[in-house]
Amino acid sequence: MSLTAKVYIVGAGPGDPELITLKGKRIIEQADLILYTDSLVNEKLLAQVKDGAIIQKSAGMDLQTIVATMVKAVREGKSVARVHTGDPAVYGAIFEQIAMLQEQGIEVEIVPGVSSVFAAAAVVGAELTIPDLTQTVILTRVEGRTPVPDREQLRKLASHHCTIALFLSATLTKRITSELMEAGWSAETPVVIVYKATWPEQKIVRTTVGKLDEAMRQTGIRSQAMILAGWALDPFLYQRKEVHRSKLYDKTFTHGFRQGRDSR
Repeated sequence: MSLTAKVYIVGAGPGDPELITLKGKRIIEQADLILYTDSLVNEKLLAQVKDGAIIQKSAGMDLQTIVATMVKAVREGKSVARVHTGDPAVYGAIFEQIAMLQEQGIEVEIVPGVSSVFAAAAVVGAELTIPDLTQTVILTRVEGRTPVPDREQLRKLASHHCTIALFLSATLTKRITSELMEAGWSAETPVVIVYKATWPEQKIVRTTVGKLDEAMRQTGIRSQAMILAGWALDPFLYQRKEVHRSKLYDKTFTHGFRQGRDSR
């Protein structure tokens, strides 16, 4: 199926070039213009673009230049693959691009991708929602140069004591520890730092809320890190006798595809 003259915002996944949707891969390979976030997107994804395709890096461009480049291409009858890391719906900075493209009458289609939060969970072998432990995951970031609404301050979100995934917060670990403990978290609560999940240079650091800042200083990680916090990240969880089990596969639990039976 050939592409139409519009902008396709494609989620490139976390880094591993195989962790992209079939649709996303097809769009990149067929687009006339590929505009990609070169500091974050694996260039191996661009290995099989079509003959004559134009590939441009966007890291050095400002918003107006990026949008103007896409508008010009579409008006020339070209298809554009605007390639973002992870899933563009989460901290993808796509809202402002879409708004400006719509002002110019340019059609936009979003193609989802694998977010770094789920790639990080995968590489550490964790399920983020454990029955009887936590059934909620909060995706957020700590306030830095970009403000966060007061009602979304980490200490307030952390009051739920569920699994928390922190984007864009690698340089703010002292604040993370302070706000989590202010919310009543134990200093021993497990934390996992995943640097560049699924890339060859990936690093996994296991620590705790109380030792998070020290761990970050020792490893020198300052960017491109996902921080996962909560008891679902406990590395010894699988070894405990009180195994947390879902109802989904419980033989006594009835649902539309299976009639429950007594366990006796």
